[in-house]
Amino acid sequence: MDLRMFVGGAWTTARSKATVTATSPATGDNLGQIPVGGREDAQAAVDAARAIAPRWAGLGAFTRAKLLHRVADTIERRRDSLAKILTMDQGKPLFAEAYDEVDELIEYWRMAAEDGKRLSGQLPSSVAANKRAMLIRRPRGVVGVITPWNWPYTMPAELIAPALAAGNTVVWTPAPTTSVAAIALADCVADADLPGGVLNLVLGPGPVVGDEIARNPGVDAVAFIGSTATGRKVASAAAGKATLLEMGGNGPLVVLDDADLDQAVQGALLACFLCAGQSCTAGERLLVHAAVHDEFARRLAEATRDTVALGDPFGDGTTMGPLNNAAVAAKMDAHVADAVARGATILTGGERAKGHLTDLYWQPTVLDNVPRHALVATEETFGPVAPIVTIRSLDEAIELTNASRYGLLAAIYTADVGKGLAYADAVRTGWVNVNASTNYWESHLPFGGRSGSDSGLGRVGGSHAMETFTELQTVILG
Repeated sequence: MDLRMFVGGAWTTARSKATVTATSPATGDNLGQIPVGGREDAQAAVDAARAIAPRWAGLGAFTRAKLLHRVADTIERRRDSLAKILTMDQGKPLFAEAYDEVDELIEYWRMAAEDGKRLSGQLPSSVAANKRAMLIRRPRGVVGVITPWNWPYTMPAELIAPALAAGNTVVWTPAPTTSVAAIALADCVADADLPGGVLNLVLGPGPVVGDEIARNPGVDAVAFIGSTATGRKVASAAAGKATLLEMGGNGPLVVLDDADLDQAVQGALLACFLCAGQSCTAGERLLVHAAVHDEFARRLAEATRDTVALGDPFGDGTTMGPLNNAAVAAKMDAHVADAVARGATILTGGERAKGHLTDLYWQPTVLDNVPRHALVATEETFGPVAPIVTIRSLDEAIELTNASRYGLLAAIYTADVGKGLAYADAVRTGWVNVNASTNYWESHLPFGGRSGSDSGLGRVGGSHAMETFTELQTVILG
């Protein structure tokens, strides 16, 4: 695969000719030399996107839909190679997770193609009987897209596909640590033969390339998925533009005294160890009622030891691979050490795993008696850890949920649907699961943070992102 950027319909190197070595978190292997783009590269991509924008918008929704389905067809044909690239570049296990992400990627492109056909305006009444009012939904123009490394196929797709379906062109910069996967996805778009400049891929450091895309006057809207700290910088750079920001989370998973503990344990395993815990919807703290605390903690520790298989992500039986990069592994080190220093008990795991090809393999870890002010219970750890915090009532669960500055997603396990709905009514999160894991979502439903939280604004999911990527134009017929 040609490891270059994709601008204006052509594969290109960085103008500076600078490159960096891409290294696999799974094996430590050299994956190739990746271009390190700069502001001039981002500007060239914006220029290319602006030049083709009127033509792309003018094709009409049904023609654009055919082209987006062509992208999905290309992805489908390359399912095996895309999954293997994902495992090598990101680290997630091939059979347990990578193939699933590619399948979801296909669905995002097909869903956007169909949603674009149904995008509609309104015909409100005019105050004048001899006039007609039309509200026509127009594409913004050029959408800048900045995406993270934990789901390097689907998270870009849930922004790029609806932006294109709605008639916009896109300039995209991915997280540098999964640049190879990003190139593989862009190559699918290139082979689907969309007009040159409709999608542009610029590689390089976020503070340079991402900043230029966000603040460039040729960009009309900006969509970002990633950490809260970076999201705030993007929002500042994009001031005055339409923005969609899906940022950090510290999702609690609540287990009340009437919960089905088998179901709750399975939900916690998915919440804490999917993608090695590197998810904005991870169960970053398990709020467990004192009446069932001991039994839940025992079952979760046993299930973690018995069912979470850390190892070679290309292995058939592996369910968890390495962390993606050194920074997130170091944060895991710090958060577990902080919890233990504050009095938490390690029930299983607790350190990096030895004997692997890189030092990014972290043991699946269950911590008990975690103080509510520990870093692992208040910050976004982004690693394979299940921190158990004891609670004594539904009210306390609501209080601790709302004490967090994050407001992305929460989950609760209870036999009483009334308690589940009462929790959903009271907590300030954009999504609540009742008797389902924090790591359960559906691609067509709106997903994002509650207003005033550190989890962002706007909604991804199905056609909902198109609300940001389009605007209403009022037309009066006299």
